[in-house]
This record gives sequence, structure tokens and C-alpha cells, in this order.
Amino acid sequence: MACGFRRSIARQLSRLLDLPPENLIKSISAVPISRKEEVADFQLSVDSLLGNNNDHSRPDVQVQATRLAEKLKCDTVVSEISTGQGTVNFKINRELLTKTVLQQVIKDGSKYGLNSELFSGLPQKKIVVEFSSPNVAKKFHVGHLRSTIIGNFIANLKEALGHQVTRINYLGDWGMQFGLLGTGFQLFGYEEKLQSSPLQHLFEVYVQVNKEAADNKNVAKSAHEFFQRLELGDMQALELWQKFRDLSIEEYVRIYKRLGVHFDEYSGESFYCEKSQEVLKLLDSKGLLQKTIKGTAIVDLSGNGDPSSICTVMRSDGTSLYATRDLAAAIDRMEKYNFDTMIYVTDKGQKKHFQQVFQMLQIMGYDWAERCQHVPFGVVQGMKTRRGEVTFLEDVLNEIRSRMLQNMASIKTTKEVENPQETAERVGLAALIIQDFKGVLLSDYQFSWDRIFQSRGDTGVFLQYTHARLHSLEETFGCGYLNDFNTACLQEPQSVSILQHLLRFDEVLYRSSQDLQPRHIVSYLLTLSHLAGMAHKTLHIKDSPPEVAGARLHLFRAVRSVLANGMKLLGITPYSLGEKA
Repeated sequence: MACGFRRSIARQLSRLLDLPPENLIKSISAVPISRKEEVADFQLSVDSLLGNNNDHSRPDVQVQATRLAEKLKCDTVVSEISTGQGTVNFKINRELLTKTVLQQVIKDGSKYGLNSELFSGLPQKKIVVEFSSPNVAKKFHVGHLRSTIIGNFIANLKEALGHQVTRINYLGDWGMQFGLLGTGFQLFGYEEKLQSSPLQHLFEVYVQVNKEAADNKNVAKSAHEFFQRLELGDMQALELWQKFRDLSIEEYVRIYKRLGVHFDEYSGESFYCEKSQEVLKLLDSKGLLQKTIKGTAIVDLSGNGDPSSICTVMRSDGTSLYATRDLAAAIDRMEKYNFDTMIYVTDKGQKKHFQQVFQMLQIMGYDWAERCQHVPFGVVQGMKTRRGEVTFLEDVLNEIRSRMLQNMASIKTTKEVENPQETAERVGLAALIIQDFKGVLLSDYQFSWDRIFQSRGDTGVFLQYTHARLHSLEETFGCGYLNDFNTACLQEPQSVSILQHLLRFDEVLYRSSQDLQPRHIVSYLLTLSHLAGMAHKTLHIKDSPPEVAGARLHLFRAVRSVLANGMKLLGITPYSLGEKA
């Protein structure tokens, strides 16, 4: 990609350097707008070509760059060659740049940037992404929200690159909480409330029965007995558990739909109770299982008794733990999906847990453990709704909608939209996602409702506003203008800056595909929106000659297309004015 310009430069370089063009492509990068030298669209890093030489024998990089630039010739693609700090710079023929970029954006549509030579030869893989994973009857805390939107982004990106992706929601649907729930529902439950609002009602029952169990030993004993009945496969207990699970999943599906998220499989810890016993037998057969004085079973990953490397895999009563069930789940998924990569998206507090799980899989003889990857993220502080601490995902979505509606009312844009409620939710979700994705995922950050809803500056509201405004331009002037355009009409600095920025979308996608960080795409889209905003003030369509108006409309249409592509990858549904949301 970069519309074939990178490959054209690589071909000329390959003849001089006697290297295959493929070896050179990733050393040639589009120059970011923020550091834009007037002459350069692409630059070759000479340093990266000298690669393996050690510092003592390496020739002076600047001398090398100058020598190389002198040997290179301009052609129909490259109109100017110069040198920078350790780089050879290439300026593309302006009319060719304009025509090629705009035609490529329109021709490739949602695939623009993904058909790049940077991704050529990329093998199509089977990828499993486990994300969201809330606990039934417990709070859907902010960590689950982050896992949901980050996991959705990773799955979207992998799918866009042509991989076969399976999205798994691994629910916390087993354990002592269901003993408490079963007993609690018999004491405090209402069938009508369970049917109408399962997550809310099960949470209320769970809170109430916990209080009772703390004061009343009989309630605690009854809860323990109910869970034992579940473990032993008692039909009545399992029937109630199944009802709790099914109704909860129904409501999760409805709420995830509001968030624009879907799953291919709703799995859960309950699936792996029996299979975790097989894991324990396998660990034992390999001589890895050690019994403690308390009767629990452990695996010593250090081999020398280092306490920080000991993982408990069985309780004293013989039942499995979270780690054992994760081992069973990984083995089961490998058998079921034969994955090339499995990605777990959870908070950084689980980093050690996954290190131990992957290590145990290795010592159990599963070489594919190296295909498992943990994507950790930091803690969000200060996310509260007006009602207090976040309890459910739906609380967050309702808060987003109500706050955004208030904002829209205060700036008097509500009249312009056909469905204010859904518009508010869509724009508000963009605000939430952009705030979350702006930094390094591993970083903690302080949440601020006021900051995320600003319509100016680097926010999701600004992205949605830019997209809507560009779409409105097409709706107003589009008829009769979008057939052909004259490249000579797009040589103003504002036009060239936008074209240069569109040129590097594939590099940004490549970078995010390498480190799974959405911030590269976020930063790119915000810059694109700012460039479009500045151009919109000076590159008028109304009252311009038809040829000029048509060319400018093509440019703005290309910006909107790439903006929409990037937003969709991030999990944002672009909004357009006049659309029935």
C-alpha cells in the first residue's frame, strides 16, 4: 500500500543495493505530518539497512545516505530525492500522489490500508480471543468494561487482516457464589424479577444472602450444601443454575448489542469442572503434583521451592481452582479450534496467573503454549455513575446516554438528529472508547466524564462530529460531483497534507497489528480529523468552480471513508447527520 509508491522506491533501491525489494519495503516509511519536511513523502532509514554491523565497523550513516541519494534517479513516480538525518527522502510526483491516493481509497473502500505490501505474505491464522468474561451475579466492574472494548478491538483488527477469529466470553459461572445464589433465591428470590431483570435481581439476591450467611451459620451451611449438590450433578440444583445462566446470557447479549459487541461462544468455568480433574491426573502422572500438609495440591514451577513460583491447583476437598479450569479450557480450545494464537484480555493483576498457566502447559508437554498470549491493561480510577459505583455495564451505557443528551441539549444540536437517544449513545460510546484507547493499555488512568464529552480537542465526540460533518458535505453537494476530478485542483498545502496523511494509514494499521495497541489508530484518526477541520475552513465547495468543488469533494469523501474505517476497527459506529440511528 502507500498506494504502491513504497514498492516503486524499493524496486529502484534493490537494483543499487542488490537486495530483494521485499527486504527493503519495511525500511521505507511515510513521513508523519507532525515532522513533515516540505520535500519528503517517504524516507528510507539508512541505519536500518546497515542492520547487523556493530558500531565500530559501521560506516558513517550520513555519508552512506548522501552516497545512496546521489546514485538514485528521479522517475515518473519520484520527483525529488534529498537526504535528512540518516535518511534518504523521496518526494512523490504531486499529481500522481493526488490521483493514486484518492482512487485507491475509493476503490479499496473498507479494505484501504489492509491490502498493503506491509501485510503481503501474512499467513491467515486461526485466532481465539477471550475477553469481557464477567462473573454472573457479581458486579460488572470497570475492568470487565475495558476487557470488552479492548478485546473487541483486537478481534476486529485480526478479522480485518483476514484471520479466522473466534470471540469467546468466558463467564464466571461456577463456584461457591452459586451455592449462595441457589440458597439465596430460595429465601429471597422472585421469579417475576428474575425473568424481567436477571442480572439486577441475582445481584440483589447475592448481596442479601451474603449478609445472611455472615450472621447465620445455617444459611452458610445450606449454601455449601447447594454447591456440593451442583458439583455432584443434582438435577434440581443444576436446573436452577442453568436458568440463572441462560437468563443472564440473554441479558448480556442484549447489553453487548448496545455496545456493538458480539461473541461466537459463551463459555464458562462450569464447562471445565470434570475436565479439570483430568488435568490434575495428567499433572500427577508427570510427577508435577505435590500435596501440602493442608491437603491442597500445588505445582512448583521453579523446581526448588521458590514460594513465588508455586501455583495451587486443587483445594483440600479435591475440587478444582481457577488455574486448573484455565488449563482445562486451553487444552479443550486447542482440540476444538486448533488455534495458531490465543489471546486473553484481562487486567494486569492477572499477569502472574497467566504466566503460571502458560508455564504449566509447557511442562505438561503442550508446546503450543507459546501460542498463548496475555494482553494486560491498567486500572481505571474514578468511574462512577450519578447513582454511585458502577455495578453493571448497563449502568455505564445509560449514564453515557443521559450525559450526552444533556450535552446535545446545551449546544442545541438535538433538533438536527432524528433519534436523539440512540445518537447520544453512539456518540457517547465513541467518547468512552477514545478516552480509553488514547494511552498505552497497560497504563492506569483517571476517568473523567467531563473530559470525555468535550466536542473540541482529542475526543470521540470530535471524531463523530467530523465524520457527520463530512457526510453532510457529500449529501449536500455530492450529486454530479463524484464522477471524476482534476488532480491539478488539489495542490494547496492543506490538500497535500491530507493526502500525505492518508498515505500512511497502512503503517499505522501495521503498527497496531504488531503490538495490539489501539492508540496508534486513535492518534492517526484525531490528526486526520484536525487536518480535515482546517481544510474545511479554507477549501470551500460552495461557490467554487465545478472542477474545483468536485476535486475537493473527492478529498473530503476519502477522509470520511478512512475515518469510518478506523473508527469501526476501534469498535465505534460512525454517525451521520440525518441518519436514523
